[in-house]
Amino acid sequence: MTFTPDRATYIRTHWIMAAVAMALGMAILWALGNPHVWTGAIGGLAAVALRGWYLMDEELGHAWRLEDGVLVGPGGRRVPLDQIAKIRTVGAAVQLVTKTGDKHLIKFQADPQATIARIDSARGA
Repeated sequence: MTFTPDRATYIRTHWIMAAVAMALGMAILWALGNPHVWTGAIGGLAAVALRGWYLMDEELGHAWRLEDGVLVGPGGRRVPLDQIAKIRTVGAAVQLVTKTGDKHLIKFQADPQATIARIDSARGA
């Protein structure tokens, strides 16, 4: 079983980040008394769009696989199912917290609840 990032979820997440960055940029400029508050929106949008475009291929390549009772993730991450203490959603990601306190994200899941259900099923939980 493989948990792959969803492209539409990645894009939707970046739209949300862009909206927040635009609002924060404008609020900061307003608080500083800058007469060109609207430039905060442009800066926030540009920053998130550039980040999203630059990292898209890398982020969408980070798949997690379930193999013989172990979740194998990018960068050599290995999380044995019997070591998972907690699973929860964080936006469009699924966070795995191990019994030792390590935290791992399975990012950009189209349906995080379905991902959790599949992992719980494999754990026998």
